[in-house]
Amino acid sequence: MKKFTLTFITLLIVSLAFAQTADKKWGLGLEGGVYGNIDNKGVGFMPGIYLSRYVSPSLDVFIREELGLFNSKVMNNLDLGALSLNLKYKLAKESKVLPYLYGGLGYLNDNEDAGVNFNAGLGSKFAISPGTSLFLEGGYISGIETVLNGKTLNDDFWKLAGGIEFSFGKAKDSDGDGVSDRKDECPGTPAGVKVDEKGCPLDRDGDGVPDYKDDCPDEPGGAALNGCPDKDGDGIADYKDDCPDTPGLKKYKGCPDTDGDGVPDPKDKCPDTPKGCPVDVDGCPLDSDGDGVIDCQDDCPTEAGLLDNKGCPANWEEITLGPVYFDFDKSVLKPDAIAILDKAVEKLNSSAAYDVTVSGYTCNIGTEEYNQKLSERRAKAVVVYLAKKGIDNAFVGAKGYGESNPAVPNTSIENRRKNRRAEFEIKIKRRR
Repeated sequence: MKKFTLTFITLLIVSLAFAQTADKKWGLGLEGGVYGNIDNKGVGFMPGIYLSRYVSPSLDVFIREELGLFNSKVMNNLDLGALSLNLKYKLAKESKVLPYLYGGLGYLNDNEDAGVNFNAGLGSKFAISPGTSLFLEGGYISGIETVLNGKTLNDDFWKLAGGIEFSFGKAKDSDGDGVSDRKDECPGTPAGVKVDEKGCPLDRDGDGVPDYKDDCPDEPGGAALNGCPDKDGDGIADYKDDCPDTPGLKKYKGCPDTDGDGVPDPKDKCPDTPKGCPVDVDGCPLDSDGDGVIDCQDDCPTEAGLLDNKGCPANWEEITLGPVYFDFDKSVLKPDAIAILDKAVEKLNSSAAYDVTVSGYTCNIGTEEYNQKLSERRAKAVVVYLAKKGIDNAFVGAKGYGESNPAVPNTSIENRRKNRRAEFEIKIKRRR
């Protein structure tokens, strides 16, 4: 037995030395059960102890010593001593109920003889806490040639045992987050960061930005804003944005300045100020002379004037041009009519303000209904031409009068030619 115990201690030291380079997944098992000699049919008590080492999700290696005691068919109290090194194949992985098969080689001290043997069996572990399991197993221990009661025989044994296993050792945890490297899907987590069961940093809002980097850990956001939302997409996180529902500028804390006057919209009492106009603290355009025309649109900003004369004082003046004449049954402007209209455009463009009224007429040839529509087309032709030249339609009125109001009696060809016309009244305000 001394030789037997020495061998066990040697193997145990080798296994411990080997463990220092791995995850240190160890189990110490204490067992007790019954065994029987297959030839002699005797039954005895079999205590045992083993040291187990985790290798992979499917394999463990363990070293075991068992003693056969009080067999009713043998002469002495110690029937056998068995030291074995085994592989355990687990039929399930990471389960509370873990069935397994095992087998390996051993050194058997059978009565007064000793030698190499093998054993095999099956069993199941039942986890009762993270570090403690119960187990049951049955197995076969091959015998060696020995002499018992004067007879030479090959002792073979069966056994049925149960016991308890205690896990110990510390798994490798490179980042110190409490999840072993073997299970850690995020092995580089910084120290002190809270992690989930997979070893990954917590991300409460599920936005892909871990809580320890997330300035808004309870609201989904984007990585560019450290996990904070930006509803208006202006690149300013909502919690820093005074106008979170409207795109704005960083210098105005996320608020827009629609008219670009340097006063953000929430503070701007005049948010539609024309571009480039100087404004007061409320964002309203300056009107130095108080005439209702803002300085940037006032041609006379220091002298009160008229709205329709760009802020300058002015007087209306009527000018006379035309009329322009049309061919029979036509509403197309002739060259001499265009020349007259171009002079009108020149005067209108040089004025501070203007008001134009165009009236279209016909001679008396044709029905009144037809002539009415023809006169309207003639008036419209003048208006269209003026518009093309830049004259604002808002200050130009047009109407057709048909064959009414002839310039001269429709008593001759020449007189009817003079009645096929368009007249216009022009009022202008000259610039100072």
